[in-house]
Amino acid sequence: MVKFKLCFVALLCCMSFSVSAQLTYGTTGLLHAPSAEMQRDKTLMIGGNFLNKELTPPTWYYHTYNYFLNVTIFPWMEVAYTCTLFKAEALGLGPYGYSGFTNQDRYFSLRLRVLKEGWLWKYMPAVVVGTSDPFTSTNNEMAPTEGNGYYSRFYVAATKHIPLGKEEIGVHLSYLYNKRKDYKLNGVAAGITYNPSFHPQLRLIAEYDSKDFAFGATYQLFNCLHFQVEMQKMRYFSGGVTVNIHLK
Repeated sequence: MVKFKLCFVALLCCMSFSVSAQLTYGTTGLLHAPSAEMQRDKTLMIGGNFLNKELTPPTWYYHTYNYFLNVTIFPWMEVAYTCTLFKAEALGLGPYGYSGFTNQDRYFSLRLRVLKEGWLWKYMPAVVVGTSDPFTSTNNEMAPTEGNGYYSRFYVAATKHIPLGKEEIGVHLSYLYNKRKDYKLNGVAAGITYNPSFHPQLRLIAEYDSKDFAFGATYQLFNCLHFQVEMQKMRYFSGGVTVNIHLK
């Protein structure tokens, strides 16, 4: 069994492809703001993150963790399932003998590519429409204003990669909307990404997610591990790791 696991890990690490995962939602994107980048067809991502309380909705007044499963079903469609951990004390379960992380919030995300970069016109940006946590079963409400649906958001995003000599930067612009009373994400978001030509495994990211500025980086190791770090509001650390598997 041990040899099988080692062989499986070695097989994964021989696969070569790039990925741009997003800390909060377990989807392709920047740090917190969306982008119009997509994974290769049939890409599977499994990951988890430490989330500083400054990054999460106010319901999490403590640091927490999430984990996710993400599949690019078609080159133009990505689906993710993300779980964020609750503490028993925050749910009022302390008197019943529970403590620590004993429950979780679950939600789906969907991204659809409308335009591929360079289609029709060489300066055409890629365009993606997407949503995270769009529906709550608590009261059968779409785009809930309160209660469950903590990470609810709808957006349209555009991305264009611009060559600068031997280097290339990515320019990302999006518009986000939700109806949350406690976690508003309404307005324009933007970001810049840079993969240095001398070390393309490293990606630097600066963004404004419609309410906060953030700076971070991702690093790809062994072609199958993707590490992510972020300084939300340029001060508060969050980070995680993703395993990338290309099924096709």
